[in-house]
Amino acid sequence: MANLGSVNGRPGVFSLVGLCVLAGILVAGTMAPVALGAGLLSNQVSDSVDAISAQLAAADPPLTTTVTDRDGTPIATLYAQYRLPVTAAGIATTMKAAIIAVEDRRFYTEGGVDLQGMLRAAVNDSTGGALQGASTITQQYVKNYLVNVVDRTDPVAQAADREDSVARKLREAKMAVQLNDTMSKDDILADYLNVVEFSGTVYGVGSAAKAYFGTTADKLTVPQAALLAGMVNNPSIYNPYTHADKALQRRNLVIDDMVTNGSIPASYAATAKAAPLGVLPNGPVTPPSTCMGAAPDAGFFCAYAESYLVHAGFTADQLATGGYTIKTTLDPRVSQVTKDAVDANVPTTQDGVANTFAVVQPGSAGHQVLAMVANRNYGTDPARGETSTDIVADASNEFGAGSSFKIFTSAAALVTGKAGLETPLPNPDSQCFPVPDSHSACYTVHNDGHYADPISLADGLATSPNVAFVGLESQVGMPAVLDMAYKLGLRNTLATNDAGAAPNPASGNPQYSEPQSQYFRNLLSFTLGNSPVSPLEMANVSATLMSGGVWCPPNPILSVTDRNGNAVPVAQQACEQVIPTGVANTLEAGLSKDTTSGTSAEAARAAGWTRPDIGKTGTTQQSESVAFVGGVDGYAVSSMVFADGPHPREICPGTPVHLGNCGHGAFGGTVAAPPYFHAMSQLLAGVPDQPIPGPDPAYLTARN
Repeated sequence: MANLGSVNGRPGVFSLVGLCVLAGILVAGTMAPVALGAGLLSNQVSDSVDAISAQLAAADPPLTTTVTDRDGTPIATLYAQYRLPVTAAGIATTMKAAIIAVEDRRFYTEGGVDLQGMLRAAVNDSTGGALQGASTITQQYVKNYLVNVVDRTDPVAQAADREDSVARKLREAKMAVQLNDTMSKDDILADYLNVVEFSGTVYGVGSAAKAYFGTTADKLTVPQAALLAGMVNNPSIYNPYTHADKALQRRNLVIDDMVTNGSIPASYAATAKAAPLGVLPNGPVTPPSTCMGAAPDAGFFCAYAESYLVHAGFTADQLATGGYTIKTTLDPRVSQVTKDAVDANVPTTQDGVANTFAVVQPGSAGHQVLAMVANRNYGTDPARGETSTDIVADASNEFGAGSSFKIFTSAAALVTGKAGLETPLPNPDSQCFPVPDSHSACYTVHNDGHYADPISLADGLATSPNVAFVGLESQVGMPAVLDMAYKLGLRNTLATNDAGAAPNPASGNPQYSEPQSQYFRNLLSFTLGNSPVSPLEMANVSATLMSGGVWCPPNPILSVTDRNGNAVPVAQQACEQVIPTGVANTLEAGLSKDTTSGTSAEAARAAGWTRPDIGKTGTTQQSESVAFVGGVDGYAVSSMVFADGPHPREICPGTPVHLGNCGHGAFGGTVAAPPYFHAMSQLLAGVPDQPIPGPDPAYLTARN
């Protein structure tokens, strides 16, 4: 309890002066206090009270935000203060009696301040007696509201709220009188019990009842209520988990006070005091406060949803304290099926190998994200296969998506008229291409195997020769290819540097100082996909093609409502028609051969896959990353398997997929495509096939 009689730790004349000032303010309002200098103090107090009272009226207490899937099932909670607000009627009489008995026995008869108690405390303190408190529950409510709500993010202001000064105590007292005039005693008591701390992140009696006893505030027994009431004086010292003996002594003192106050009969006190503390084991038991507490198939999705809302204008503090309900687009069935598929392909704790999987729903009005999973889980314990990086959303696959980047070169060629789907492309086994604005004589590229020379763009998309596509990229020009990659979906990816991080101009090295959109302006290696990339954005590239060339941001949010159930608008980028529908349809037609006669055909046959779809595999030079990007029947997908440990090596196929030295390592078709076939076969069981659009005749041959 606060102590009016001590100023800077020294009881004495200031105690009496403060009491006189308080009496002047409370009794006469405008009467000038008689103590020397007290008039100035009174004016300061009066001026500050109005400002602080306005803050009190405007500030809502922090509440827990709930994140749900598209069906409304909670997947995570976000909070800074775990608080479950309750009404006066929802608080047990035992709890009300316990807190009044130990903190403010005259609560229902005083006028917000206890002049009798304050006079006793002031006289006692000024004469050298034991220091006594004099704050009522109403005054404590004011102080706790300032500390835990209004000023909770401002350490300096919090220190002022706690300082042992006459001015601070007078402000509290005057505000307490104001509250007493405008609120019922029951509401003041309930609000006080909703705002006080019960140690750690547990705030308010509703959450305390659940965290310590697994019950609700209306069902608290006398021993339970007495324990909680005793804690508010000093939550750390009377914490039943860290200081059980002190907590027990304090609880029993409260029970004695309840007898003295007439709340319970003396005959019951002995029984109540003999009861064990009765708290839940290993507590207090609270839900996780971040997305790392989400289910294994929802952690990365939750983290992306949180990041998405921050970019839309919400602050992290708002999300952790606003008491929002965030309904996401996460489809629980799609999420679980894809999570099972990647776990079967690469176990969660597999050393040095990550398998990400993202699913986006195409549409000309929006691209809803349905699933974002990985064999890794979102957390902080690497030994359990956890990572604190959102490896599905971020450009965290530093080794790239391999030849799936040939999609961008192909789209740029179709748009610029440099090639059509049937255009023959020169394709020797190797070739050295001139590089503009470069000191190198040329950029040498080899095909991995033997291919037709020339080869059509359609057959090239299916079989993925390197020479043909680097030659096409050289013809189209890097600016057009990079612009196409941005348009189709690599917007955040291209804003990172070649390490997948924010560009650092101070580094002096273009690889790290420039965004990828600038760094690759003269590097023909871009089409071979050896740069960091976001798996989610690659899935959204497929969604753009499957939406007739309409790009939309990969959206994880269905709705946000505030603590009162009111809808909260979420800013979102508008969808854009980034390429003609004819180009999108033609490119889809070209990508439809991959699972029938292309690089993933063998894996498709092994999985019994016969559905019409689009796909493009990718394999980096050292097989440190492999990818499958495609889509089928309303699902746009990326599946990527890449080395994610401190010592990356070649990825090898097998059961399970692993790192090693296997001679000729994994390919996108052999390692990244199988989870796609596995998951989509389950999700589409019994669903009729949807045909792939045919090519637009205008884009079958070159126009320029």
